[in-house]
Amino acid sequence: MAGSTETDVRTRGKGSRDIRARSLQYALRAIKLYQHLQKQKDGAGWIIGKQYLRAATSVGANIEEAQAGESRSDFIHKLGIARKETRESIYWVRLLEQSELVSPRRIAPLMKETNELLNVITAIILRTREKS
Repeated sequence: MAGSTETDVRTRGKGSRDIRARSLQYALRAIKLYQHLQKQKDGAGWIIGKQYLRAATSVGANIEEAQAGESRSDFIHKLGIARKETRESIYWVRLLEQSELVSPRRIAPLMKETNELLNVITAIILRTREKS
């Protein structure tokens, strides 16, 4: 299954990058944001940052797991989990933004990337379902 899904996890079009590499970069950004929040004195930022870090790093982990899917259905299921973690990440980023724990300058690009990841993962799931 891993060989047949390899092309499924590649993005197409503008700014095309391998979703695996992109989700890894996203997780690294989440780590940097968490480290930034740890330097602040606001305990709420630490807690929300930790929640975001867990969800954001889980996105890539589930995409990697999908590569070892035992069937198309298993591949779609694991990507579905990645999609849920991405949606959860959107919530935590919104909360960080609206609580003003993170500056708009820093949070806006992160929100954009989170939404783009959600769109790419959803597109991969839909394409894979169409092939089934």
